[in-house]
Amino acid sequence: MNPDLSLVHADDHLLVFDKPAGLLAVPGRGPDNQDCLSARAQARFPDALIVHRLDMATSGLIVMARGIEAQRRLSMSFEKRRVHKRYVAVVAGEMPGAAPDAPWNCIDLPLIVDWLARPRSKVDHDIGKPSLTRWRVASEPAGLPGTTRLDLEPVTGRSHQLRVHLMAIGHPIVGDPLYASEAQEAMAPRLLLHARMIEIPHPVTGQPMRFETPCPF
Repeated sequence: MNPDLSLVHADDHLLVFDKPAGLLAVPGRGPDNQDCLSARAQARFPDALIVHRLDMATSGLIVMARGIEAQRRLSMSFEKRRVHKRYVAVVAGEMPGAAPDAPWNCIDLPLIVDWLARPRSKVDHDIGKPSLTRWRVASEPAGLPGTTRLDLEPVTGRSHQLRVHLMAIGHPIVGDPLYASEAQEAMAPRLLLHARMIEIPHPVTGQPMRFETPCPF
């Protein structure tokens, strides 16, 4: 097992890692899918416990707890939406409105796991769960012709929420093997989605803790 870890923060109760794209957050099925961020973290911090996840294809910040009580408190912060996250994505198509401090737009579409096409999710207005994503055009250039760089803030945390919401408005994330067309997937060697910032109350002190990591694309 590759023990490499990109550690952003560590104290007696809280760990923050910068997960690379292509690494599972937790073990998958089968012996070939046991290498993951949580296993690498536990090799160094035996009391490390998962609190939330990122898709394997997504890079960026993941918080882990040290011990059951810290895990309980951090999980409660997620449930009560006391956690603020920001992502960066490069999406197919050109979207107007690139200006610093531009107003946020919202995608409010209910989502549900597509059981007939797992692991995909889909918009379902009848039985989907309420799902809300805030987005705006980033001030930085996308770097690829015919694309747009976006800042994203998920208000809810549904499976594949950002990926499905952007596909639903006609701008799938570049490099997405599940929701982009073959041509859009081929525009990049990976999914161009990165969790660049997270702000969360410390599980013991309650103090707001903010962590950031540079976008690798």
